[in-house]
Amino acid sequence: MFSQASSPTTEALHMNLEQLLPYLIFASITSIVIVVASLMNDKSKRTSQRLEELKNPLSRKGGKKEEQTVFQKAAPTLSKALQPKTEIEQSELRIRLSNAGFHSPNAITIYLAIKFVALLGGLLLGAGYGIPNYGMTQSGLFAIVIGGGLGFYIPEIGLWFIKRTRQEKIFLSMPDALDLLVVCVEAGLGLDQGMRRVSEELIDTHPELCAELNMSLFQTQMGRQRREVLHDLGVRTGVDDMRALAAILIQADKFGSSVAQALRVQSDSMRVKRMQMAEEKAAQTAVKMIFPLVLFIFPGIFVVLVGPAAIMMIDGLLAT
Repeated sequence: MFSQASSPTTEALHMNLEQLLPYLIFASITSIVIVVASLMNDKSKRTSQRLEELKNPLSRKGGKKEEQTVFQKAAPTLSKALQPKTEIEQSELRIRLSNAGFHSPNAITIYLAIKFVALLGGLLLGAGYGIPNYGMTQSGLFAIVIGGGLGFYIPEIGLWFIKRTRQEKIFLSMPDALDLLVVCVEAGLGLDQGMRRVSEELIDTHPELCAELNMSLFQTQMGRQRREVLHDLGVRTGVDDMRALAAILIQADKFGSSVAQALRVQSDSMRVKRMQMAEEKAAQTAVKMIFPLVLFIFPGIFVVLVGPAAIMMIDGLLAT
């Protein structure tokens, strides 16, 4: 009799444990991640922290600056699992980051650390959604995989978007910059002085291009050859027209030809190219307008024109 009375209680307890199991697993994973993150943040000794404060007085102040320093310290450990295997892959990743405007020596480490943190966040979100709803089934594991995949590729999509936007801004700002550079060079200024003048005049309207010109001027002042600086300028921006301009300037510097004439020819060709792109987009407008016309405007016109006739036909049929 005692066993029969205790059997429902045991079954109820077993059901409660099965319902609580997904939440316990999720809480355990979250606790492990928090503990690992805290251990990585606490790795640095007090001596290294004091040396960092002596080197950088701004780090003595708390707040956002301290948070950035902690993340930068943890970035090498976080990014270790995603580091490129070969020098070619590392060079390609550095070029992509440079095309997006990230020129810091630690850009690769910080980007891979962000990617790793996004991967962990996606896995946790997928586990938080899949395990409570589906349990440790195929659907629950599928939700975890989808969350991890989204977290892994979101930084890639963000980097691609930033890179494309920046390259488009540089491309659209180049004709104006080249026109001003031609005026400066024909007025008697050298190429370096003309680039500095252009960066000073266009810093408010075209900050991306001016930042690249300022970096090139800084490298020239540090003693690098102009050919290498111009070549790096084309590679760093990732814009085809900038690469063509760099090649023309390198050839003009090598053979001693007129820099002003080379700049004028390149400026005219870029302006023609931009005009052709505008004409191409204008020609595509009629085709692109077909879809909103058919989907949104035509149904309204159809109802207005055919609606009264349809009502009259229905009334006539009902009357007969």
